[in-house]
Amino acid sequence: MDLINTTNLCKSFGNVHAVDHLSLSVRAGEIYGLVGPDGAGKTTTLRLLCGAIHADEGEINLAGIDLRRRPEHAREQIGYLSQRFSLYEDLTVMENLRFFAEVRGLGTIQWKERAEAMLSFVGLQEFQQRRAGQLSGGMKQKLALAASLIHEPKILLLDEPTTGVDPVTRQDFWQLIIRVVEKEGVAVLLCTPYMDEATRCTKVGFLRQGRLIVEGKPHQVRARLDRRIIEVTGSPMMDLMNACREIPVVKGVQRFGDRLHLRLEKADILTPEDLKAILKAKPVTITGCQFIEPFLEDVFIALAEETE
Repeated sequence: MDLINTTNLCKSFGNVHAVDHLSLSVRAGEIYGLVGPDGAGKTTTLRLLCGAIHADEGEINLAGIDLRRRPEHAREQIGYLSQRFSLYEDLTVMENLRFFAEVRGLGTIQWKERAEAMLSFVGLQEFQQRRAGQLSGGMKQKLALAASLIHEPKILLLDEPTTGVDPVTRQDFWQLIIRVVEKEGVAVLLCTPYMDEATRCTKVGFLRQGRLIVEGKPHQVRARLDRRIIEVTGSPMMDLMNACREIPVVKGVQRFGDRLHLRLEKADILTPEDLKAILKAKPVTITGCQFIEPFLEDVFIALAEETE
């Protein structure tokens, strides 16, 4: 069952089309990763879905409920986690959970049981009397997640939830999200700037200037560049990059640490052997040259450049 469904969703701010005829769906138990450059319309999409702003055109259905016709009932289905910590720092961990539970209409017995379960789930049982403002960044994110789940929503909207946290905290947070999906069967719509996070999603969609350019499972999206990415290692690196950029059929050169990814105009239009022969005449040394499976970064960089 589709728990999130949008059809031809549009939202403009003056002459800027922030969301342009967006149609997407997320089923129960799925994590949908919405990626794209800054200003692509990701946050606006989430604000439309949670009813913070109204669409100019299109339809939004949340767990089968029309957001426009029954906004309060539709919002009851949503848990929302914003980019910034938005809980009350002067309240304790437990007081924050109680506040959000009561706002959502949970009675005393209900909220206490659910709060205890959520604190256990995110690993904050020992900190329930600590003020939220005294928590570390990772602990704040875990508290925010617990608060967004306190009313047992069917839908979870996450707006770049791991931006600014360390890699270990990001890993811990993702383990919690995966457990939420497995345990409670929610539908998750996640905006993220991290391609390693997008790879973890059931499905990813690339948003540019408010339009959904491409979507699919991560391996399906990567397949768009099959036999079009050649990985090259060698030295000197800057000379190697410049030499590769001079080759007409190479449409993009990206550096990933000590290696380069060359994006070809078409699949197999140039082989690694052809490339080595071309570079042999340049003042560079090649230590490695081969076709590789594209990264999601390769695909989204290509999409961003091709749709400019």
